Amino acid sequence: MEEEFYFDFSDDAQRSVERYEEMIRNQDQYFFDAQAFENIIDYYIEKSDPIKALQVIEYALNQHPYAAVFLIKQAQLFFVTDQIDKAFFSLQKAEMLEASESEIYVLRGNIYNSLERYSEALDNFQIALTFAETTDEILLQIAYVYQNMLDYESAIKYIKQSLEQNMENKDGLYELAFCYDILDKQEESIQFYMEYIDNDPYSYAAWYNLANSYHKLDLFEKAIDAYDYAILIKDNFASAYYNKGNALVQLDRYAEAIEVYKQTWEYEKPNADTYCAIGECYEKLERMDEARAYYKKSVKMDSKLADAWFGIGVTLNFEERYFESLHFYKKAIELDDENPDFWFAMADAYYKLGQIEQSVDAYYKVLEYNPLDIEAWLDFSTVLYEQGRLLEASETISDGIKNNPDAAELYYRQVAYLFALGQHKEALVYLETALVTDPEKHYILFEYLPQLQDNNAIIEVINRYIK
Repeated sequence: MEEEFYFDFSDDAQRSVERYEEMIRNQDQYFFDAQAFENIIDYYIEKSDPIKALQVIEYALNQHPYAAVFLIKQAQLFFVTDQIDKAFFSLQKAEMLEASESEIYVLRGNIYNSLERYSEALDNFQIALTFAETTDEILLQIAYVYQNMLDYESAIKYIKQSLEQNMENKDGLYELAFCYDILDKQEESIQFYMEYIDNDPYSYAAWYNLANSYHKLDLFEKAIDAYDYAILIKDNFASAYYNKGNALVQLDRYAEAIEVYKQTWEYEKPNADTYCAIGECYEKLERMDEARAYYKKSVKMDSKLADAWFGIGVTLNFEERYFESLHFYKKAIELDDENPDFWFAMADAYYKLGQIEQSVDAYYKVLEYNPLDIEAWLDFSTVLYEQGRLLEASETISDGIKNNPDAAELYYRQVAYLFALGQHKEALVYLETALVTDPEKHYILFEYLPQLQDNNAIIEVINRYIK
C-alpha cells in the first residue's frame, strides 16, 4: 500500500521553499530549522517530485543528523520510488536514533506487506501498536495484511477493534463489508451494522453497508429502507441512489427505479451504467423507444458496455425487427462472448429469420456456457424437432437431463419425443420419473403433444400418481 501525503501549505512554508530554491541557484549553504526542512520536503512530495524531495532530505540530514523524522521521510520516498533496500536502511538508522517512533514500524510493516512477507509485516505493526498514541489506523493496516493472506476472519477481528476506537472511520466500515461479503456472512454483517447504528445512528456508511447486506440476501424492501436512511443523512450519496434503483428493479418497480437512477445525476455526472440501467427499466415497461434511446446514450459514453448493445437488440427484437437485432447481439457477443443470454437471444433471432443452422450453432453456445438453462434445452430441442430431427431432439433432452436431473419439464418433453420416435416403453419409464419428480407439471406433456391425451397407457400411469 502506497503512503499518501497531505500538506496544508502556509506563507512560512512558501518562504522556506523560495529561500531553498535560491540557495540551490546560488550553489550556497543556508541554514534551515527542522520545521522549515519538513515544509520544503512536503512541498515537493505534494508536487509529486520525489527526486527533489530526496535532495532536500540530504541537506536536512547534513544540518540535523539526529532528526529521525528525515530518515523516516527518506524511507517513505525510497519506498514509493521502488528503492526498497535503501528504504529499509533509512528505517534502520531512524530506529537507532529514536526506537520508540511508531511511524518507523508502520512504514516497515507496509513495505513487508507489499513484498508479501506477511509475518514480518505483522511483527512490525504489533511493535507500532505499543508506541503509537492512536492505534485505529494501525489496526486497519493489520487487517489489510490478513486480507492479503486471505484470512478474512482475522481481518474482521482487527477492523472491529479499529472501529471501536474510531467510529468515524468509513474505510473500516467498507473493508468490513468486503470481508463479510467474501465469507458470504451477510447475517453476521447485518447484526454488526445494526449494533453499530445503535451507537452511531447518523453513520451513512453503516446504513449503506447494511442496505447492501440486505440486498445480497434478496431482502429488497429492507434494503430500500436502509438506502433511504443513508440518503437522508447524506443527500448527495450517488451510490446509495444507484443501489436503491437496483433494489427497486428486483421488485419490478421499474417506474420508481427510473426516477431514483435519474436522481444520481444531481450529485455525479451521468455514466454509461446508469443510462443502461434506465434503458432496461423502460424495456421492462415495454416502452421500447425510450429504452433504445437510453441504451444508445450508454454505448455512446462507453462503447465497450456489452449489456447496452444487447439492450438495443432486445428492443428491436420486441418490434419484430429480427434482422436488425442480430447486428446488436453480435456487437454484445464481440465484447462478452461467453454470455449465455446473448447467445440465447441470437439463437432465437436466427430461428425467427428461418436461419436454422445458425440458430442451432448459437444454441450449442448457450448450453456450453449455461448447461443449467432448462428453457434453452427445451427451445433447442423444439427447433430440432420441428426440422424433423427427432433423434437429435431426443438426444439433446438426454444431455439436458444429465445436467439437470431434477427438472421435471425435461422428462415430460422426453416422453413426447420418445412417443414420436415410437419408443413407447422407454417413454413410459421417463413418464414415471417425471411424475415422481413433479406430478403437478404433467399438463406440459399435453401442451406439447395434445394427441397424447388419447393414449390409454399414458393416462393410466398419470392417474396412478395424481389420484
